[in-house]
Amino acid sequence: MKKHNFSAGPSILPQEVFEKAAQAVLEFNNSGLSLLEISHRSKDFVAVMEEARALALELLGLTSKGYQALFLSGGASLEFLRVPYNLMTQHGKAAYLDTGTWAAGAIKEARQFGDTVVVASSKPDNYTYIPKDYAIPADADYFHCTSNNTIFGTQMHSFPEIGIPVVCDMSSDIFSRQLDFSKFDIIYAGAQKNMGPAGTTLIVIREEILGKTGRQIPSILDYKQHIDKESMYNTPSVFAVYTSYLTLQWLKNNGGIAAMEKKNDAKAKLLYNEIDRNPLFKGTAKPEDRSKMNVTFLLKDETHTEQFDKIWKAKGISGLNGHRSVGGYRASIYNAMPIKSVQVLVDAMQELEKTVLQ
Repeated sequence: MKKHNFSAGPSILPQEVFEKAAQAVLEFNNSGLSLLEISHRSKDFVAVMEEARALALELLGLTSKGYQALFLSGGASLEFLRVPYNLMTQHGKAAYLDTGTWAAGAIKEARQFGDTVVVASSKPDNYTYIPKDYAIPADADYFHCTSNNTIFGTQMHSFPEIGIPVVCDMSSDIFSRQLDFSKFDIIYAGAQKNMGPAGTTLIVIREEILGKTGRQIPSILDYKQHIDKESMYNTPSVFAVYTSYLTLQWLKNNGGIAAMEKKNDAKAKLLYNEIDRNPLFKGTAKPEDRSKMNVTFLLKDETHTEQFDKIWKAKGISGLNGHRSVGGYRASIYNAMPIKSVQVLVDAMQELEKTVLQ
């Protein structure tokens, strides 16, 4: 039986993507070769890379706006390092918003390059909210934020209007909602949360912001090198790129980001309504900053934990345990998660309620 996969990542993907990727592992494009053994320089895979890069820009509405899309290795964590290498000038500074574990990781790497100003942080309250009304230095080389905080279940629902480059880690909510993506100068996202398997990272860059640091950048860390080599400076993760490409095709064929946002809103509303209604549960994030991708919640009485765990596991639910930083439960309801799976979780919560309060 296929389980209801609420894992935060690697995560659920569309069933048709699994099927097409599985077939390609056996034989890719009638080549007599597996996807896992073809050359990344082969005509068939070069076409995949080109189409995947173009499709990413198309879905984000950034075609012909001076942006380049790359599929690189190293995960979003490598971008924590690559961003300041490419954007922070010698003796310059950068501004960062601290909203969770991954934002803190990005700040740690930036501090190796220069003055890293943390404009606001919700760490003292265990990242239960998104800071508001913070001041961003106008002379900073760039501003960095994390749009969705997977561990803590918070999400930025608005972004500052500023006159410096904006960099955003969208690893866990990329392609999930409509935004004016042209307001961002760099967007990066690890594939394994909402786009594909682990092994590749999508980076979207406004090309004109590069080459202004005055520093020597190692080739493997230089965005311009990767752009010039068309995302083939070194051997890419062929399987991860191909599966991400299939997911982007699926997204386009199912109405694009606008249609996906409507479905995601319905899933989030269904689950949050139950958390707020059910007397046995409570959410961990401030309501105004709740994530529509990662829903974090607790039992008000932890003595019911064993009983609830038995109920949801019996219903075929997987990956519901919360991160150790928060505890409780985390339901990741990414694009490919059907609303019927969310309803199964709601049913499990209501079953516990009936059992305890009968």
